[in-house]
Amino acid sequence: MERFRNTGQPDWDWWGRLWPTPGETLRRLGLTPGTTVAEVGCGNGYFALPAAQIVDRAPVYALDIDETLVAELTAIAADQRIENLHPIHGDARSLVEHLPEPVDVVLLANTLHGVEDVRGLLEAALESLRPDGRLVVINWQPLPREETVVAGEPRGPPTELRLSVEETEATVLDGSEFALRERVDLPPYHYGLVFER
Repeated sequence: MERFRNTGQPDWDWWGRLWPTPGETLRRLGLTPGTTVAEVGCGNGYFALPAAQIVDRAPVYALDIDETLVAELTAIAADQRIENLHPIHGDARSLVEHLPEPVDVVLLANTLHGVEDVRGLLEAALESLRPDGRLVVINWQPLPREETVVAGEPRGPPTELRLSVEETEATVLDGSEFALRERVDLPPYHYGLVFER
């Protein structure tokens, strides 16, 4: 099986210009105190770190296949004294094996476009959720890359990898136990989808 097709880890400067309040986005997508979370493809923690603050003392498991990014996240979490964040180096298709317990939310933020084995990832997410758990997907809008400009430069994955809301919904719902709960517009260039198990 192919590894995740990494389209480039954003640096914090332009990521912050595009998404100045990632915590507010996570709240809009249903994260509340006490929610247990597993983020797949967490990178160096742009969403995992605020998630850990939102859920208070509940655990946030942050998994990435890139060992360097996991090490960077580990250092940032230690520096900020965030004790409920648990960085994990591993393959998302083995997510359930990396978690000590099922979680309330599996988060895929700007990740789905780079996954070769989408069905394997979705099955792993389902298996990792509690019976009433949610899958939260954040994706780039299917705009041409030259139109998604941040800090004066085109950003985001290649145009051909971007999925529309409808394509993402169809991909997740096809043959799965998920049901769509909510669509959330995340301007300027993203959308969020919340699925229930």
